[in-house]
Amino acid sequence: MDVIYTIWLRNVKRYLRSRSRIVGSLGMPLFFLIILGFGLNSVVTIPSVSENYVEFLVPGIVSMSVLFTSIFSGVQIIWDKQFGFLKETLVAPVSRIEIMLGQTFGGATTAIIQGTIILVLSLFVGLNIPGIGGFLIAFGFMALIGVGFTSLGIAIASRMEDMNGFQLIMSFLIFPIFGLSGAMFPIESLPPMFRSLTLADPLTYGVEGIRFGLYGVSQINPLTCLGVLLSFSTAMIFVGAFLFRKVKM
Repeated sequence: MDVIYTIWLRNVKRYLRSRSRIVGSLGMPLFFLIILGFGLNSVVTIPSVSENYVEFLVPGIVSMSVLFTSIFSGVQIIWDKQFGFLKETLVAPVSRIEIMLGQTFGGATTAIIQGTIILVLSLFVGLNIPGIGGFLIAFGFMALIGVGFTSLGIAIASRMEDMNGFQLIMSFLIFPIFGLSGAMFPIESLPPMFRSLTLADPLTYGVEGIRFGLYGVSQINPLTCLGVLLSFSTAMIFVGAFLFRKVKM
């Protein structure tokens, strides 16, 4: 546990000390929330889910922020490879699984912090303050999104040496995952083929879980969201641990 905590603390401190990283990560989510939300708010109504389009968009933008921060945290593995820190860690008498879990929980924590910042800023653009129970449900789903996609990022980074290549692959994965998650449109309005793709996207269940926490309504049963996202996160931890064990020094 000391190894996991130490690596987790290192990642969190690196994140908190990098103000430019925090501010830069807010740019795209705030752009979508303010420009897209207010731009379409007067012409788009989704009465079965929320009172206005901005409210409908908030859970998706929070999920987007968590997704981007968590999956790109895998770049830390490549960074540590290039600067020799990973080699020093791997030769230490500790389990590689513990190292991987420390990286995963560290990346997930920074993703939750980023998502929380977006959530707080959303209060200034019309989000009604939910009860403490709603916030806890939203944080729980944010944590599962963070753990699952951080593990995915680590799994891919474990097989790569080039940072630019990793970022290109992540960009190729992120936008379909976010675009098909139902974050910007109701699932019920989609054609059958795209609805099937949306339901196959694990982020969909995170978006709907956060939406249930904030508004008490969702397009998918919240227990189903919890089960699917918990299964995805667990599976990604095992895949990430398996591939991380094969990292060569």
